[in-house]
Amino acid sequence: MKNKRIVVALGGNAILSDNASESAQKLAIRETCKKLYKLIEDGSELIISHGNGPQVGNLLLQQQAADSEKNPAMNLDTCVAMTQGSIGYWMQSEMKKVLFENKIDRTVVSLVTQVTVDKDDEAFKNPVKPIGPFLTKEESEKASEKDSCIYIEDAGRGYRKVVASPKPTGIVEFDAVVKLIESGIITISCGGGGVPVILTEEGYKGVEAVIDKDLASQKLAELVKADELIILTGVDNVYVNYNKPNQEKLTRVSVSKLKKYIEEDQFAKGSMLPKIEAAIQFVESSENGSVIITSLDKLGEINEGAGTVIIKG
Repeated sequence: MKNKRIVVALGGNAILSDNASESAQKLAIRETCKKLYKLIEDGSELIISHGNGPQVGNLLLQQQAADSEKNPAMNLDTCVAMTQGSIGYWMQSEMKKVLFENKIDRTVVSLVTQVTVDKDDEAFKNPVKPIGPFLTKEESEKASEKDSCIYIEDAGRGYRKVVASPKPTGIVEFDAVVKLIESGIITISCGGGGVPVILTEEGYKGVEAVIDKDLASQKLAELVKADELIILTGVDNVYVNYNKPNQEKLTRVSVSKLKKYIEEDQFAKGSMLPKIEAAIQFVESSENGSVIITSLDKLGEINEGAGTVIIKG
């Protein structure tokens, strides 16, 4: 029987809590890897993707603080690659420890991944993707005066810098991911949505943008022909009428029903909507693929019906 091929897209809470120190992030990742181990134990071919919004934002602040003629700040695409590397290193290291504890000899590899975007994507004219730490209104106004960037209120938790978030059109290294998975290697790919690149006459060129992690994970799942895409977020299920008296939990829902909910503006644009859009795109692009949206804490219970399952129809 063929092993199930699964792409798991980790939300920011799987990596970073309120403590941005390296030791705290590695500890959070260790706990995440323990939960992911359940999928490995079940025999699944596992491909892990992850966000990097807080990390890349903090790195940009560090770059700006040290910016000088002799030590110029790195561009955003390079910062995405840097966080891909650091988070990938932490994740493959902590996953190996979990495997070792369970007496399993498996290789884990993190792959710096380039994701193609369209240079004419309207997102470049309308930056909306939040990155970095939450600031007060006063702090955001001072930051905007300094870097001339746009800051917006995000989910009632404060103000964050926003950058362009073009839609992914392809994964440059997806064929390498397939070969790694077919060789039994647990693969970490498309970290932070991947390094955004455009194809030019001279080859691929990085651009100043951040790609939505869930949409990049969907494209990866589509290209590697995954059987399932699991999107982990801060809630156990998808809801309609969220935080209202008539709030309703969705446990199993069709693509057509989700499209109606989108027309009703049921999903927040900066948080749940990209996950729903990614789910729809994957289900429609695959033959029999499904999507599960749930929290990291419920990952071990998905075979018992935890989370929201999205199917064709």
